[in-house]
Amino acid sequence: MRNFLFGLVLIFALSLQNVSAVETCSRIAIINYQEILVDSNASEKGEGLRYHLEKDPKALQYLNNYQENSAIRWPNALLGTAGTGLLLFGFFTSDSQDRQLYLISGAATILVNFLVARTLEVTNEANLNKAVEEYNKRNLPKIYFNPENNPQGPQGNMSFPGFKIGLAKNWSF
Repeated sequence: MRNFLFGLVLIFALSLQNVSAVETCSRIAIINYQEILVDSNASEKGEGLRYHLEKDPKALQYLNNYQENSAIRWPNALLGTAGTGLLLFGFFTSDSQDRQLYLISGAATILVNFLVARTLEVTNEANLNKAVEEYNKRNLPKIYFNPENNPQGPQGNMSFPGFKIGLAKNWSF
């Protein structure tokens, strides 16, 4: 049972890396019938649109807000590390009651941390969409960017009035 849980957590953790890489490298926008990478090789997400969005101050403000909120969140990193530590400690403790407590609390901490981080990430995408909308209201050429219909972009978003939960996984073999 212990090896099964460890394997399951390991597979889950490794599969998350793949999702992030696919979404980051493949988002495109069409400007003047040319495909532009939204997330270029720069460290900032959405940097590929900066040249065009700089022409509109309001759009630039939304883009800057999007990039600030896309930065690494240290509380999420610390919470994930704490959950992993609890999970690993649970694997190596000898008392069965403590083991169950540490395994459950570690797994729950990791799960809650993942859901909160993913929800914040999906909610932050609205800033990029607003930036493109504001630019398109007042400027030419138009930017055509629709991440929901992008085959490699965010999928599987559940939305409630005023609240969005985002879970996405693309499987390819």
